Amino acid sequence: MKRPKLIAGNWKMNTTVLEGLKTLDALLQGLSKQNPKVQVALAPPYTHLSDFQKKLKGSSICLAAQNVSDKLNGAYTGEVSVLMLKELGVRKVIIAHSERRQYYGETNDSALEKIKVVLKHEIYPIYCVGESLEDRESGHHFEVVEEQVTSVLYKLSEEKLPKITIAYEPVWAIGTGKTATPEQADEMHAFIRDVVGKRFGDDLGAQLQILYGGSVNAANAASLLAMPHIDGALVGGASLKPEEFLTIIQSAG
Repeated sequence: MKRPKLIAGNWKMNTTVLEGLKTLDALLQGLSKQNPKVQVALAPPYTHLSDFQKKLKGSSICLAAQNVSDKLNGAYTGEVSVLMLKELGVRKVIIAHSERRQYYGETNDSALEKIKVVLKHEIYPIYCVGESLEDRESGHHFEVVEEQVTSVLYKLSEEKLPKITIAYEPVWAIGTGKTATPEQADEMHAFIRDVVGKRFGDDLGAQLQILYGGSVNAANAASLLAMPHIDGALVGGASLKPEEFLTIIQSAG
């Protein structure tokens, strides 16, 4: 089944607004020459969103956010709501990234609440799943990922499933320079489709957009994106380097 490819850049806590705008200008200039046949999304820091919204007006690049609150408003110091993101033109949001799980205590339960909120307000989640090195080496990686998928997606209606993108991120490969082999990554993507198919039917499992994330770069992107079950990439550090990110985008087309 032909699924749309998505290359999403997660800038994490990097760049000032001015630095970010320079990087964005270089990306836009490169994309104007490249005319990519894949979806492209950028998730800069919150501080950049207003300026990026203006700069991306009329562009095919989708503006994304790195996180969101599960509350709409109220006394939640430091949080950012889906209504605030929507006002700034955000169309996708990363939820339960491994760094949010590891450093800030995010759980499958909190991810579920966030996904419900953003879908209600027509913003599309990129839900992150993945195992640690210990899970992988002990042979529990399928079990861990299955729990992350079933405890969230199984609690949503069938109608909502096509609006969700999954990002499989083996935690041991994020920012380490290590990457799952294309075969390892594709095996897990196929497994996720099977898990979803058990609950919602094989057709919806086959339609699910699943990205790979974990030290994706210009050197390994083509081999990963050539695998049958990999529908794109969630790119970290390499998305901050315009030439490298453009190469990754081109390799997906």
